[in-house]
Amino acid sequence: MKKFIKIDAIKKLFKNEEEGATAIEYGLIAALIAVAAITAMGSLGNNLENTFNKVSNGLNSAD
Repeated sequence: MKKFIKIDAIKKLFKNEEEGATAIEYGLIAALIAVAAITAMGSLGNNLENTFNKVSNGLNSAD
């Protein structure tokens, strides 16, 4: 009977513990947002570089 009570107490302990899972979920969301931001900034950076190169080439050919 004592073993059953201990197992029941352990089940209750882990059943009510949700903070670790929530922290992991927030960590995964933050990682996903970071990957999306890095991808978007990389694409934006390439587009911006192309725009500046076109302007530079246009100014050089105007001389």
